[in-house]
Amino acid sequence: MGARGWAGIALAVLLCVLFLSLCVRIVPGGAPEAPPPEPSAPVSDNASLLIPVEGVAIDALTDTFTQSRAQGARPHDAIDIMAARGAAVLAAADGRIEKLFWSGEGGRTIYERSPDGRRIYYYAHLEGYAPGLREGQTVRRGQRIAIVGSTGNADPSAPHLHFAVHVAQPGEPWHGGRPVNPYPLLTGGR
Repeated sequence: MGARGWAGIALAVLLCVLFLSLCVRIVPGGAPEAPPPEPSAPVSDNASLLIPVEGVAIDALTDTFTQSRAQGARPHDAIDIMAARGAAVLAAADGRIEKLFWSGEGGRTIYERSPDGRRIYYYAHLEGYAPGLREGQTVRRGQRIAIVGSTGNADPSAPHLHFAVHVAQPGEPWHGGRPVNPYPLLTGGR
C-alpha cells in the first residue's frame, strides 16, 4: 500500500477517535453518578421550589397561571419563564424523571415526579435535554436537566420555559394530577 493509502487510513482513524471523544462518555460499570451542581438560580427564603431557569431572578417571574390559551379554549395552568434560547433548565426540586416526551403543544418535554409521588413538575418547549438524561433517573434540585427553547407551539422568537406543577396521587400517571399555580411556590408567595 502506498503512502497515500496509509495517509487516508490515518485520517479515517483520527476522525473516528475525534468523533468518539466528542460523542461518547465512557463510565466504568458501577461508578457512582457525579454529584449534581450547586443550585445557581435564586431561591426565596419561603419558596419551596427553585426557579428552574439558571440566572432568572424572582422579580423577573410573571404569574401567567390563570391566563387563557388557544383563543380562550383552555386555561394556561402554568407559568412561562422567559429566557434566552439555550439557557440551562434546572430541576426545581428533587425527583425522578418520569417521562421524556414530545407533543405538538409542548414540544420537547420532561415530566419529573417528586420522591413522595405527590407532585409532577412539567417542563416544556425545551430545545434539548441534558446529556445522558433518561427516564427513571433521579435528579437533585438545581441539577441541569435541559435547555430553554421554543419547540412545540411556542413562538420561535420568544424562547421560554413553560413550567407547570400538578398534585397527584402516588401511582397516578405522569400526565395526570390537578394543576396548581407554580408562581407562589417559586416566589414564596410574593
